[in-house]
Amino acid sequence: MRVIRDNFKQEIKNPTFIALGSFDGIHQGHRALIESAIQAAQDYNKSNTNGALKAKTMVCTFKNHPLATINKELAPKLIMDNKQKVEILQELGVDIVNFMEFNKDFMRISPESFILNLKEFYNVQGIIVGFNYRFGYKNLGDVELLHKLSSSVGFNLIVVEPVIIDEEIVSSSAIRYHIQEGHIERANRFLKSPFMLSGKVIKGRQIGRTIGFPTINLSYNKKFVIPKGGVYYSYVEYHKAFYKGITNIGYNPTVDGKKLSIETHILDFEKSIYDEQVKVYFISKIRDEKKFNSIEELKEQLESDKKYAKATNWNFSYR
Repeated sequence: MRVIRDNFKQEIKNPTFIALGSFDGIHQGHRALIESAIQAAQDYNKSNTNGALKAKTMVCTFKNHPLATINKELAPKLIMDNKQKVEILQELGVDIVNFMEFNKDFMRISPESFILNLKEFYNVQGIIVGFNYRFGYKNLGDVELLHKLSSSVGFNLIVVEPVIIDEEIVSSSAIRYHIQEGHIERANRFLKSPFMLSGKVIKGRQIGRTIGFPTINLSYNKKFVIPKGGVYYSYVEYHKAFYKGITNIGYNPTVDGKKLSIETHILDFEKSIYDEQVKVYFISKIRDEKKFNSIEELKEQLESDKKYAKATNWNFSYR
């Protein structure tokens, strides 16, 4: 897969079928867009057997959230970083992903100019969007305008209907809500893969090891959404190997913690991995965080959490 970062400077000669959107989380709704784009490109190639250039599937999104430029205070917490997006998009079979930079110049592009640029620079033959897609200066462009432009500019338009799970429309905002409320299993269903946080292992207070439950303390970026405080059944990816874990998000009230921490006790793992990178996948919520009456009571609960994790299998395939 080819990864570019282009604001209408370089040209793509091949015909393209472009899926447009934010693609934060690459949830089931986004996957429906990508599948439609891939199918449209395949159909185009089947009907053009005279030696013409093959059509490519392209995802056109932003490397930064638009609201981070428009109004930082309104910018939502992110679900996924661009590196993880690239990994998933490649697995889904996308040919090109373009991480455009949303800056003040881009912000002023009219909806019509945006589409004309897609045609001029990326040879767009088909545009694939969600039912509520908006674009261009002050979000003035919508699906109705795209229908009009598809005739005048010359491209096929595919509007993908919403993906609905348990009577709720799958969206990035819904996923953020469910993660922040601790509804991690529902968020994972919407994502079609476990929610993940990555970071470096840093030194904590090291209290866990004194009671037989050593933990790794994950550094976290405040730009990303953090699950609601509690104890989660998790998996830790370290050097491409996966280990079961019990992850606590919170302030450790039993031992008078003052700072929010993300700590994971990795089952059957004894290696010291300070300053190394890990990924923590959140599978399900075990319980809320609580203050115990004693360290012994805490240890008993941790033993119970550990038994739960040992007896439970990962219900999601890896992407």
